[in-house]
Amino acid sequence: MTRGGREKTRDEPERKCIVTGEVSPKAGLIRFVVGPDDMVVPDVAAKLPGRGIYVSSTRAALEKAGGKGLFARAARQPVKVPEGLADLVEQLLTRRVIELLSLTRKSSRAVMGYEKVKDWLTKGTAKVLIQASDGSERGKTKLRAPEGENTSITWLTAGEIGLAFGRERAIHAALGAGGLTTRVVEEAARLAGLRMETSEQDGGGTAEKDM
Repeated sequence: MTRGGREKTRDEPERKCIVTGEVSPKAGLIRFVVGPDDMVVPDVAAKLPGRGIYVSSTRAALEKAGGKGLFARAARQPVKVPEGLADLVEQLLTRRVIELLSLTRKSSRAVMGYEKVKDWLTKGTAKVLIQASDGSERGKTKLRAPEGENTSITWLTAGEIGLAFGRERAIHAALGAGGLTTRVVEEAARLAGLRMETSEQDGGGTAEKDM
């Protein structure tokens, strides 16, 4: 098991984090490249050209990389680091998770709403349970994630889940097998590394019931 909750597979390419020095599957790290203007650019989709620089998907690692000159050392040249790098990466990962979740819904491998999710769980159709971080704790305890590892995502807000389903908010959602489910879980795990460190400190009210 890797940091962020991902399962390590034998043939998965690995990269070293410039902050921790740990070698991990590269899909669980944040890739950066240096742009033409010497600006460090987060490449969360790992598609931009250039030599990749990898950092563990945690707020502490990103803040240290941006503030200790580690990007310049890894790039072997002077570079500029965007202000609020950890916040920027969190925003990009959040957008990516929402987009992938939306595509999963369009392929009929995702449902939202308490009753539909409960039905999928009962039938064994659901492979991953998603519940809003700002949802009612009482309501969330009524649903149990499927057995196994990486079957629960609890750090998206009701607004973010709702956005993926074309709603204002959603508390409960579920993913079926196949399709983009694995990618949703992997990207959500990277996002967790940035959110779980501060989740206990966050305030805010409780989201409304699923529509």
